[in-house]
Amino acid sequence: MAGFSFEHVEGTGKAANAAFRAQLNKVYIWYTGGFLFFVIALAIAEQMGLSRGAIGIVFLLATVALYAGIGIMSRTNDASEYYVAGRRVPAIYNGMATGADWMSAASFIAMAGTLYLTGYGGLAFIMGWTGGYCLVALFLAPYLRKFGQFTIPDFLGARYEGNLPRFVGILIAILVSFVYVVAQIYGVGLITTRLSGLAFEIGIFVCLGGILVCSFLGGMRAVTWTQVAQYLILIIAYMIPVVWLSVKQTGVPIPQAIYGSQLQKITELEKKLIDDPKEKEVIAIFKAQSDGLAAKLKDVPAALAADKAAALKKVEDLKAANGPLAEVQAAEKAQAALPKDDAAAKDAWTKAKTAADARARPLNGMPRHATPFAGNPEGDAAAQKTFNDSRRNFLALVFCLMVGTAALPHILMRYYTTPSVKEARSSVTWSLFFIFLLYFTAPALAVLVKYEIFTTLIGTPFDKLPEWIAAWNKVDPTLLSVSDINKDGLLQLSEMRIGGDIIVLATPAIGGLPYVISGMVAAGGLAAALSTADGLLLTIANALSHDLYYKMIDPNAPTARRVMISKVLLLVVALSAAFVAAQKPADILFLVSAAFSLAAAGFFPALVLGIFWKRANKWGATLGMLAGVSITFYYMAMTQVWMRGIFGVTSPVADHIWFGILPISAGVFGVPLGFAVIIIVSLLTPAPKPEVQEMVEHVRYPNLNTSRA
Repeated sequence: MAGFSFEHVEGTGKAANAAFRAQLNKVYIWYTGGFLFFVIALAIAEQMGLSRGAIGIVFLLATVALYAGIGIMSRTNDASEYYVAGRRVPAIYNGMATGADWMSAASFIAMAGTLYLTGYGGLAFIMGWTGGYCLVALFLAPYLRKFGQFTIPDFLGARYEGNLPRFVGILIAILVSFVYVVAQIYGVGLITTRLSGLAFEIGIFVCLGGILVCSFLGGMRAVTWTQVAQYLILIIAYMIPVVWLSVKQTGVPIPQAIYGSQLQKITELEKKLIDDPKEKEVIAIFKAQSDGLAAKLKDVPAALAADKAAALKKVEDLKAANGPLAEVQAAEKAQAALPKDDAAAKDAWTKAKTAADARARPLNGMPRHATPFAGNPEGDAAAQKTFNDSRRNFLALVFCLMVGTAALPHILMRYYTTPSVKEARSSVTWSLFFIFLLYFTAPALAVLVKYEIFTTLIGTPFDKLPEWIAAWNKVDPTLLSVSDINKDGLLQLSEMRIGGDIIVLATPAIGGLPYVISGMVAAGGLAAALSTADGLLLTIANALSHDLYYKMIDPNAPTARRVMISKVLLLVVALSAAFVAAQKPADILFLVSAAFSLAAAGFFPALVLGIFWKRANKWGATLGMLAGVSITFYYMAMTQVWMRGIFGVTSPVADHIWFGILPISAGVFGVPLGFAVIIIVSLLTPAPKPEVQEMVEHVRYPNLNTSRA
């Protein structure tokens, strides 16, 4: 991209825009060809002896350097360029940038893994996220572009007459974006560790440099052109392995076309595994473990005392008999690993029992892939309740993801960067297309990987397991581990614990592809995580510098100071998010879904009513946003395991569950409450000023004579 600085071509009107687009087309065509050439060159180098570690480091350094280079070329201190990329991003490129901004670590890494583990239930993510863009196109993007502000809190301040709704919007934008960005940086650490072999915590801070250079130097302009580059990498990286698996298994290079036939084969294989005597043998062992832990939990002090006495006696007996040093050391290690007190024992045994219960079920606790919901609508009372809860949670999750998509501040900000309202609407269409390419492929990827594992991995002797299992176990044993539970020397499905977060990253290795493809997929996942992290960090920094500092504290602040404050805040927020992510607070999918529920409850009612109901006022919007996000956060804190630990909630989870809804879908309570509060409070308090109501009418109906409204 030498010689191209992403500046507007000189001139005016259609000719200048056409020249600008032509220049962009040329740059990104060369960029795509260069990336493919780079991958081919590394593949040749691998065949000539280049080590896997070197390939991983080359991918890591090259991609991060590329994004940093675009950030350096796009550096700016101009406010319009920094906040909205000069409002001149063509629709197709804004659609590509939005696709990258949208397809986070959750979409790239976790979605296919969730489909692998949950089958039909995972389709809620695809339906919700895709449907959300229909809401964006119909209800939000064109109208927000007409209002013309820089950020969502900016819109709230202008529409709802003042700094109070703006300030509440700032708080919600920071909460939503911070939760979301922690998930992205967690994904960055996971991928960097796999690529380079660095420790998880170190990997996070290495890639943080690439994120910061893009966002820090050029703001939205740098982030936009970097995200276009990142989209091209991530979509190529996602498609190649799944197309290969499709060809390998069926001879057809279109994975979406063979999804149904492979799903039918999976259904038949599931029946065989459920009836397999070896699988039943492993399940019985886990059931016995669960029963033993249940017995211990009935009297924790007595059970812990017995365990300590037995461990001490074993050590003493071995020493008295002058036993082998290795056995003595193993016994001492086992003794030291015992819980220190009754509380620790109860916690450890409860977790162990939960894990044993999950694996004491057929198919290692996974539902049958093609079964819509758990339970049985025609079974006994318990089966019917399970079915109803499962269906209710599926629909609630679709709702939260759909409405949350339409309310995410970092996504809505993208539509402020287009030259016109028409381009904003067209941009949403392009966004849907580019996102569709990945989402239409994810279900096929999950089925193809499951078929590969069921047919080539299960039944393999432990001493002949492929190298990728040991490699991923080294990265994080909680993501992948195998153990010969029944001591027969062969791997059963119930003897393998696999996390959804590695399915996509491990797909090339599962399919037997060269390691360079694994490196490319990791680079694609890195691009997905970095692109979203860029947008989220920029959202937080802009909310603080533009909406809080400039709009509320110092309206006379010069442009250079505003941009510099944004850059400093960006650095502080990025380091804070990296620190939180290094603690591995929760899985990627929960963190992302929590952000969606919070965004849905906090922003969607205020945005929709602000556009379509001119009577909505400051007090209604302020209280509605607070009520929606508060009830959502409260429900999560009471029902989600990690958050319960953070807030010290010890009462039974069942006491806080409403209608069987899982914490991931807490927004289902916040959205209707937000709408109700805004409507009721707005009707009970004075209407907005006439000029505000006229502005709303004009945005919706540009040709309407608002003087008679």
